[in-house]
Amino acid sequence: MTTLNGYAHPEVLVETSWVAEHLNDPKIRLVEVDVDTTAYESGHIPGAVGWNWKKDTQQVISRDIPDQAGWEALLSRSGITAETILIFYGDSNNWFAAFAFWLAKIYGHADVRLMNGGRKKWADEGRPMTTAAPTIAQTHYTVKGTDWGLRATRDLVKEYISNNHRTLVDVRSPQEYSGELLAPEHLPQEGAQRGGHIPGAANIPWGMAVKEGGTFKSGEELRMLYDGKGITADKEVIAYCRIGERSSHTWFVLTYLLGYPHVRNYDGSWTEWGSLIGAPIEK
Repeated sequence: MTTLNGYAHPEVLVETSWVAEHLNDPKIRLVEVDVDTTAYESGHIPGAVGWNWKKDTQQVISRDIPDQAGWEALLSRSGITAETILIFYGDSNNWFAAFAFWLAKIYGHADVRLMNGGRKKWADEGRPMTTAAPTIAQTHYTVKGTDWGLRATRDLVKEYISNNHRTLVDVRSPQEYSGELLAPEHLPQEGAQRGGHIPGAANIPWGMAVKEGGTFKSGEELRMLYDGKGITADKEVIAYCRIGERSSHTWFVLTYLLGYPHVRNYDGSWTEWGSLIGAPIEK
């Protein structure tokens, strides 16, 4: 069943106007997660806490997502409880906001939402920004359950290659997909030994899911986009990019806006696959 804008689960997407009306709601915690880790300090939505993707949403030494203890500590110092309505937003049309959303669902948080259009839309509309850090009362957050079925590992990716019931979607740019580039043009050329893509993966750049202003396209437009490349609801899907943040954006679209039942995010992505000895690639 589809509803607003043809989305399967419109309740996980909130508009900037809704956020503006609920800034003082104690049941809500806004969290900003940006590609530009200095953006939050330059101005953010009043009351929002800032997470640094390089430190807060990964374990730096092991290059892994936070373990359960780390996740609980992060949410506790952010003043979040299991009952909190957790709303993520950020720059680059919510790249890392979507990644944080994905982490929250892995660790079983019940009510998680994404602010449509992200930081840019809020600023473009002239809505209030502040440089003041919010006063946060620490909580004692406890994970009540996990869903590791949302995550793909390299071993699982190998099983998806040449399987008619399973499919891969590479959400990077065509230049990255072809092997011409190892990373987006505005980011350092590092992270993998080889260029190319995983065999059989369809290339649907993450940005094709959003309009020029950064908000999501309608459900009908999204369905035509993915169905047209063979990424359909009857298949098990793995999305990947370079380090897993752009693919979490596509994971959100497929899972919540289109309602696909079996979608995983491969956060190892090309940084891992492109450096694995013996792993097959195509150019």
